Amino acid sequence: MYDRLTKGDIEKMEREIEERKLVKRPELIEAVKEARAQGDLSENFEYYAAKREKNQNESRIRYLERMIRTAEIVEDTAAEGEVSVNKTVDVYFPEDDETETFRIVTTVRGNSLRNLISIDSPLGKALVHHRVGDTVFVSVKGNAGYNVVIRDIRSETDEAEDEIRSF
Repeated sequence: MYDRLTKGDIEKMEREIEERKLVKRPELIEAVKEARAQGDLSENFEYYAAKREKNQNESRIRYLERMIRTAEIVEDTAAEGEVSVNKTVDVYFPEDDETETFRIVTTVRGNSLRNLISIDSPLGKALVHHRVGDTVFVSVKGNAGYNVVIRDIRSETDEAEDEIRSF
């Protein structure tokens, strides 16, 4: 399955790759050299720790490059006033008599603990392209599910707190 990403997601990944290649990689290579110079590698914990951190950096670079290469670009094609990517939505749950606020995000940003709901999650899929006042059925499994009511939709452009999920 391809990750569904916005152009902004890809730009953030490219910046992270550049930072890891140009800044972090040379630092980690130097740390490995310094640890190796300390002598006996069989008992040199610093060497193995530096080597592990260098390998994790290289793995993250490959992971991000693969995500970019295989990504499906998602555009905000929703009409004005409709739920779409990067919109904040107040959702009323009639069964619980509660309203919760969610931000609809791409697959790599989904984090239910921070109310960042992926467009590929059951709730995200159900809400996309609906408007304020719509009652939406969220299908969980087959015919099982629940109804929610959209109370408010806002565009919020501050993505500073969003991060690309690690593997």
